[in-house]
Amino acid sequence: MEATQLTLAIRSTFNTTCIIQQYMQRQNLAKRYRARRRRQRGHVSDQDMDTDLSESMGPANACIMVLMGQVHAVEHRFWARETSTDWWDRIVLQVWDDSQWLRNFRMRKGTFMQLYDLLSPALRRMNTKMRAALTVEKRVAIALWKLATPDSYLSVGNQFGVGKSTVGAAVMQVAHAIKDLLISRVVTLGNVQVIVDGIAAMGFPNCGGAIDGTHIPILAPEHQADEYINCKGYFSIVLQALVDHKGRFTNINVGWPGKVHDARIFRNSGLFQKLQEGTLFPDQKITVGDVEMPICILGDPAYTLLPWLMKPYTGSLDSSQELFNYRLSKCRMVVECAFGRLKVRWCSLLTRLDLSETNIPTVITGCCVLHNICESKGETFMAGWEVEANCLAAGYAQPDTRAVRRAQEGVVHIREALKTSFMTGQATV
Repeated sequence: MEATQLTLAIRSTFNTTCIIQQYMQRQNLAKRYRARRRRQRGHVSDQDMDTDLSESMGPANACIMVLMGQVHAVEHRFWARETSTDWWDRIVLQVWDDSQWLRNFRMRKGTFMQLYDLLSPALRRMNTKMRAALTVEKRVAIALWKLATPDSYLSVGNQFGVGKSTVGAAVMQVAHAIKDLLISRVVTLGNVQVIVDGIAAMGFPNCGGAIDGTHIPILAPEHQADEYINCKGYFSIVLQALVDHKGRFTNINVGWPGKVHDARIFRNSGLFQKLQEGTLFPDQKITVGDVEMPICILGDPAYTLLPWLMKPYTGSLDSSQELFNYRLSKCRMVVECAFGRLKVRWCSLLTRLDLSETNIPTVITGCCVLHNICESKGETFMAGWEVEANCLAAGYAQPDTRAVRRAQEGVVHIREALKTSFMTGQATV
């Protein structure tokens, strides 16, 4: 062989060796990890022996041995954390009965599968070269587990065999899917006459629901944190909701800082605008005494008395005022019960939501939709949930409502007529 040809051959071999050496260096860490895992499990394979050999002899010698065919080259694979999904695949999906599903996911398996079907269009993901995408069922299950318990992201991740960042991603993916696909179908007024008849049977005529606000604890926001401190002294975001006779949300407004008063939130909501314009309910009036009364909603003393919003009397009360307040309070309890069941069912709302300010309203909205689904499907509300919920809620008592100014004289006539009719028994309920 001539000198020039020999030089080219050596240079080609050297270049090839350098390329293989760089490749082996990149793979060294992953191979070392896999070999250690196999040794810990008590398994030794030919590949382990190759790995140990390459580590002991060094990358340069290993490259030469690869060229000589003495060591098999390792196929290039993306590395991913090894996790176990046996618990979900083989236990939960195949063994758990409805009581176990209800206890841990707040719904029976049948309802869970219906939810999965509804969310699938937004949650399907393509598999990648790095790893198979989580199934839609598993992502929904991870989100429900996290929302239903006070468990940390790490704890939930260990339960399902995924990383804690995957848990956080699943929660937001499911919450966004619920908001995009379900809120307009699930949080809706529905048949107004059914609601009016339902509340009339409870004692208040021509009423389309009860309104209130509740505080959801959050971590201190990075910006304007003092705006989120409510009158009880903790950081919160307000959920305003209108609720029907069965405790289902028919309208929600989420995102106002905890410092803002309920009446101001209501005044600036789309719900107020619709009620003021008369577009929320049908133009259905009844005559009480000699006064016409439109379909109204019920609120606590924090709200302003309006022709379509009834609130209780305050101060020193006579017997007729006390009866009116009793009737109103009895029917308005549906909204307080709805908030209670919402938070007990989805316990994450009782602790400080560890999310960004932009993501918190989406998660709260998702919980409201899930609440309506569970209520509509007749999912059992387990009494044992309240024990844990009461412990979680102990440090986050709801702020006291504050009475607002007296209503205008014209509006008082409706309430006075209702009060009189309740006292005389003339009201049709």
